[in-house]
Amino acid sequence: MAHTTSFRVRFSEIDPYRHVNHAVYVSWLEAGRVEALEDVGMGLDLLQRDGIQVVITSIEVRFKKPAVAGDVVTIETEVASVRRASSQWRQRVMRGDEELIVADVHIAVCDDTGKPMRPPAGFMDRLTTLGDQIPVGSVAPGLE
Repeated sequence: MAHTTSFRVRFSEIDPYRHVNHAVYVSWLEAGRVEALEDVGMGLDLLQRDGIQVVITSIEVRFKKPAVAGDVVTIETEVASVRRASSQWRQRVMRGDEELIVADVHIAVCDDTGKPMRPPAGFMDRLTTLGDQIPVGSVAPGLE
């Protein structure tokens, strides 16, 4: 089941075309991932304390419909696949039942200098709780 984060679109996020600027969506996705990590006990402060960084290696965003001022949007965040030191996340921004954007985000685990590393025992297993109980090394159903 996907983790969800909801909020109302703010005036400062609107561009001259009266819809949310495309760059804002990336910030929203980041907020969704950070909250999801916090909810499984891996807040950025705890990761930093342990010398761990979760670093985006790629992000692909498909824009479908615009959000506008006053909309209530929900960011759905789910881990689609987990490997030894990386993961693929699927995120969506929704307005009710309407899908506004879909994003595929690839994340690597690095040490506090930014060098790729193998995460500590149990780290990747904890990420799977943000997916549909997917085991390490596999892909969530429907995301093959």
